[in-house]
Amino acid sequence: MLLVAAAALVDVDGRVLLCQRPPGKQLAGLWEFPGGKLEPGETPEACLIRELEEELGIEVKTACLAPFVFASHTYPDFHLLMPLYLCRRWDGMVQRREHTALAWVEPMRLADYPMPPADAPLVAYLRDFL
Repeated sequence: MLLVAAAALVDVDGRVLLCQRPPGKQLAGLWEFPGGKLEPGETPEACLIRELEEELGIEVKTACLAPFVFASHTYPDFHLLMPLYLCRRWDGMVQRREHTALAWVEPMRLADYPMPPADAPLVAYLRDFL
C-alpha cells in the first residue's frame, strides 16, 4: 500500500493546477495533481506542505487544506491510496521546479489532459463541485 497526498490548487478564476510528470519518472508525460509520497510518521497535510514547497515554491498552511475526496487504485506492483485536498490560498508564486510543464485548467477541461489512472476519476468530482 502506497499512501500519497495530492492537492487541487484552485486559483481566483476557479482553475485547477495540473503538473506534467517529467521524463524518466513512471507515467512520464501524464498530467497530475501536485503532491507526493508520505514519509514515515508524516501526516497527509504535512506531506502536502512539504511537497508543494519543494515542487512549486509555495507555502501552504494546514488550515488552507480542505479534505475533498480520495482515490484508491491498484497498479500492477502496488495499491495506491491518495487523499485529494482542495487548496485556494497559499503564499508565493507557483513555479515549475520538478515538472515538465504546469497548466491552470478550467474544471470542465480537466478531462482533456491525459492523467495517471488514479488521478483521472477525481476529475468528475472537481468538475461537479467547482
